Amino acid sequence: MIVDLHNHTPLCNHAEGTIDEYINTAITKGTKIFGFSDHAPMDFDPEYRMEFQDMQEYEKNVRLAQERYQDKITILLSYEVDYLKGHMDERVLNANVDYLIGSVHFINGWGFDNPEFIGRYENENIDEIWQKYFDTIEEMANSRLFNVVGHLDLIKVFKFMPTKDIKKIAKNALLAIKKADMVLEINVAGYRKPVAEAYPSKELLQEAFKLEIPITFSSDAHKPEQVGLYNNEVIQLAREIGFTQCAYFQNKKRKFLEL
Repeated sequence: MIVDLHNHTPLCNHAEGTIDEYINTAITKGTKIFGFSDHAPMDFDPEYRMEFQDMQEYEKNVRLAQERYQDKITILLSYEVDYLKGHMDERVLNANVDYLIGSVHFINGWGFDNPEFIGRYENENIDEIWQKYFDTIEEMANSRLFNVVGHLDLIKVFKFMPTKDIKKIAKNALLAIKKADMVLEINVAGYRKPVAEAYPSKELLQEAFKLEIPITFSSDAHKPEQVGLYNNEVIQLAREIGFTQCAYFQNKKRKFLEL
């Protein structure tokens, strides 16, 4: 993929490989702009994110990589931040980075995309869970704290699908994303999960296109070999819907490349 804005490092405790391995894989895949957006520290669920004391090392290592590879590829610095009221930290929100990805991984403290807690789905009303999830996405957009929406419909990860119309469930969230002038990533990690499709689905991307919400692309890689996977699939998906550009950010300023 020409732009790839969402990728991790071992500092998050559930990824592997070196920064150089990720970058060199991206170069071989023809990526022009590659972003590291590792899981930001937070006083919640610490085993799946870096610690606050790791921020300086993380930012230094990415900036050094920017210098090493400046003649081959553009490297960007970011954080993926969990939108979790009462737990987001100003040290992250005010960090000197190119952009921030806002993601929802928790519903009332439940890590719904974590296989360790998949059993809870048996005791939940799936329509209510989907609506709570997209209500939280709407809140995240309304916060105006982030530049990119991470994996918009992550709630589908284990393929527990609602009985209600997904477009109606997500409508207000998409309107809030549009109003907040955020970018929507097409995230290929879903192809590696039980749902076996990108985030978001084609039908939600079509709704985003109608609203003229810009898109970008993300491997969401946790291993170097995941960088650039399913590139052809997501580029074709975007073009089929009608998108002709993808977005990226430098110093929080949005720019575009032609597909």
